[in-house]
Amino acid sequence: MAPHDLRRPFKRAAISDQQKRRDLSLLRQAQNRRDAQQQARCLASSILSLQSSAPESEPEQSDIEIETEHDSEDLSKDLDVRRASKLRGPEVRKWFARQLMLPEWMIDVPDRLSQDWYVLARPAGKRCFVVSSNGTTVSRQRNGSILHYFPSALPAGAKTRDGSGSAQSYCILDCIFHESDQTYYVIDMVCWNGYSLYDCTAEFRFYWLNSKLEESGACNVPSHYHKFRFSAVPVYNCDQSGLYAAYSGAVPYVKDGLLFYNKHAHYQSGNTPLVLVWKDETCSQYVIDTDGKGEIPSQQQVVLELQDGRKLVTSDDPPVIFCCLDGDIIEKSGLQSGNLLRFAIGHGGLSFVDGKLENADLIYLGKSNRARAFADSYSKVIFQFMVRHSPLKIDDLLASINSPDDQEKVPIDIEMVG
Repeated sequence: MAPHDLRRPFKRAAISDQQKRRDLSLLRQAQNRRDAQQQARCLASSILSLQSSAPESEPEQSDIEIETEHDSEDLSKDLDVRRASKLRGPEVRKWFARQLMLPEWMIDVPDRLSQDWYVLARPAGKRCFVVSSNGTTVSRQRNGSILHYFPSALPAGAKTRDGSGSAQSYCILDCIFHESDQTYYVIDMVCWNGYSLYDCTAEFRFYWLNSKLEESGACNVPSHYHKFRFSAVPVYNCDQSGLYAAYSGAVPYVKDGLLFYNKHAHYQSGNTPLVLVWKDETCSQYVIDTDGKGEIPSQQQVVLELQDGRKLVTSDDPPVIFCCLDGDIIEKSGLQSGNLLRFAIGHGGLSFVDGKLENADLIYLGKSNRARAFADSYSKVIFQFMVRHSPLKIDDLLASINSPDDQEKVPIDIEMVG
């Protein structure tokens, strides 16, 4: 890949306020510190208590009825252990999905990319939390279902002759399980041996991840007290050599795009602009979303949530309003507030003014699959639209890194073609 000495020679109209939200997110985390130890303890206890009450073979999500009287507003990020353990079906999916730190899709190039960001090659597989405590280890997927229940070399992760560790000894790892080599690839560390890392920077979390995971023996080959191997994903500074290594370098797993972490970002639940995902055909098999048959539809499809006032919104906090649904469609289809609905983006595409969505040509297709827990995020919709019309390319990222004014530059603008 040849070096790039110049930035892109053309300007594009802004379609996002992602950089502004990145700045606000960094400011907010500095102002709003929380009891990180209690947050970690609540998450670990919730995962284990849900595990202890669940059958070994859980039913399909479509067969599970909601068995809770809690309103949706009760499903906050700080839901306590007792109430979390009573959730079922879609409520469990929503709760677990809110506990993971979810990347936004990269729709503009961040400021100071080479100074303030890490990059890593994301493994393809099942995203999950792994918790070790009291002599056992359990992994749970975003939908709340158990992936594995096993002994591990993580602290307090197996009942060994030496004991299972103290009650305060527990770990929480953010992982992707890679099926072909039966390995848990660790992309972040939330808690280690009872010490919470929620309010630690990504720079510190990655340092601990690499040193502590290796020391524990969790990276060793499977054994009687260690059923699955764990492996830390290589993390690079996002300079030219680091980006090239993550993008083109050989790894023991199938890649599914690149993850970018702001070095100063804390581990925060839900969507965050301080972690970004980006893909192209070279580093991912799945760049453009496919339908239920695994085929790329002729028109981009999106999932939005119907809210009061006929508003169609994304899963962001606060949500982005795309438009209002025709009242006749709501009446004829018997739709209700909270329903997740599928739409195709018509030939009118999406239009933007001053970085904000002004109009969306949406064609109603029907209700979303019941397995869905949330609508699409705004950044995902825009990224998928960009991929089809004017994608953000690896050359754009390299050009940004090589730009002489990288430290002071404004975001690279994006031109959208409907």
